[in-house]
Amino acid sequence: MSKKVPRVAFIKPMLLLRTEKLPEGPEWLIELKLDGYRALAIRSGGKVQLLSRHNNDFSTRYPSIVRALASMPDESVIDGEVVALDQDGRPSFNSLQNYGRAGIPLHFFIFDLLMLHGREVMAEPLVKRRELIEKHVLPTLADPIRYSPILEASLPDLIRSVKAQGLEGLVAKRRNSSYEPGVRSGAWQKMHVNRGQEFVIAGYTP
Repeated sequence: MSKKVPRVAFIKPMLLLRTEKLPEGPEWLIELKLDGYRALAIRSGGKVQLLSRHNNDFSTRYPSIVRALASMPDESVIDGEVVALDQDGRPSFNSLQNYGRAGIPLHFFIFDLLMLHGREVMAEPLVKRRELIEKHVLPTLADPIRYSPILEASLPDLIRSVKAQGLEGLVAKRRNSSYEPGVRSGAWQKMHVNRGQEFVIAGYTP
């Protein structure tokens, strides 16, 4: 008699600690801060759901991403980000907010794996979870699904590059960190390099 694989469901995403200076050293991995919408991709019973970090349904909002994830492993949960890229290939939050009108293609960048074929892998170190993504998840998927790469350069050089290209910032993750659902432990940290400001424009009619 075969063992029944448990159905998977929403898991609170691990949170990033905001900092003015990212940690450096061989125990840290650096990624680009993507400036999109955080989302969990869940496939259970052959059906894919795309859920926001607050467990709101993104599936009908981003159907092209859901279709592209149709071949991800069943009974699995992937952590990533829905991102719109501008004409120069840079993440654009403004384009993401207006993608329906602008006709800009969307992408889903994968950066972590929580469940694989019904098996919880959150206690595995980050580098091991990335190995599982590379071996079991990425081979089944194609564009517009992409992989968030590790940036191989010194932190000062990365900061200069991000600043020059007008990108939002960088993320540092401890390479041996476990996945801590809903926790902002500091094992994952983010730093804004190019700061933007948001303004609310209001009008008044007597």
